[in-house]
Amino acid sequence: MKLAESPSIRKPIFRMDTITKTYPMGEVTVQALRGINLELYPGEFVVLLGPSGSGKSTLLNILGGLDVRTSGEIQYRNSCLTHYSEVQLTQYRRFHVGFVFQFYNLIPSLTARENVALVTDILEDSMTPEAALERVNLSDRADHFPSQLSGGEQQRVAIARAIAKRPEILLCDEPTGALDVSTGITVLKAIQRVNRELGSTTVIITHNAAIAAMADRVIHLHNGEIASVKVNSHKVEAEELEW
Repeated sequence: MKLAESPSIRKPIFRMDTITKTYPMGEVTVQALRGINLELYPGEFVVLLGPSGSGKSTLLNILGGLDVRTSGEIQYRNSCLTHYSEVQLTQYRRFHVGFVFQFYNLIPSLTARENVALVTDILEDSMTPEAALERVNLSDRADHFPSQLSGGEQQRVAIARAIAKRPEILLCDEPTGALDVSTGITVLKAIQRVNRELGSTTVIITHNAAIAAMADRVIHLHNGEIASVKVNSHKVEAEELEW
């Protein structure tokens, strides 16, 4: 089994040790992850590639505390995430992890500012909604409702909401999947800026291999296993991507 290691000597923020995940489907058991070994480092930008059914979303959900492993151990900093209670997992998601999904999940009756404030109002050390929206270059759209925003702008509001808590880990599941090329690049520029300025360890799931050029490391999954790991010696700026 290939170990997805970084050449860095920094201490990992996150470590998965022989993680498996199985799902019962009637009389059949589906094995979504098959002994994943993975380390993530502070401030790292990682892209997960692989076909549908390769285990990418399952892996991301376990990293984010949205799902639990079947076997194996997970370390987050100096604690064992594997043995967290539901309350502890909720606290982990609330304070340490930011999520960005393909669909924006904004509340239609709230403005961009108010959608971000859903996070900032419940956390003590968060950004202001205005500061979070500025990070994604949407200061001038703060008082607009989702219906008044383009798809790319809505996705950037979702990113602002995710980063307002200053997350140590930012998890993005197909953040450009519903967007055209130009709009997708604008969204990726926002994610790249957050990764650099906030230092959030960033993991992106994508079917788009071109996005891999932005990453520190590119991890290919196949059939629930890590098939290959590539370290990029030269990272490409989001605006330089072509697909």
